[in-house]
Amino acid sequence: MSTETSASPLILSELAAKEIKKIIADQELDVAKVHLRVGVKGGGCSGFSYILDLTESVKPTDEVFEMHGVKIICDPKSLLYLSGVTVDFKDELMGRGFVFNNPNAT
Repeated sequence: MSTETSASPLILSELAAKEIKKIIADQELDVAKVHLRVGVKGGGCSGFSYILDLTESVKPTDEVFEMHGVKIICDPKSLLYLSGVTVDFKDELMGRGFVFNNPNAT
């Protein structure tokens, strides 16, 4: 595990960070221990789907970042697909939830 927090290859919007912090508070999780795991897994229309999870479990191979006060972890394989991706939060009439904006997706 990277002991230092390095520059993030992905972007967490301020609105998404605010919502993550709200979820952590609502679920009474330990903000000092919990991380946002961002990743990809096989499946979905494009061959993979995105993963967002709150966890205290950090693997030795995980990369650790921090953005807007949220600790983010990501496995090295997922980082290949997440470089340049923005994780945002939308709260609109048609629904609310986290949105991945990938400039590399075709």
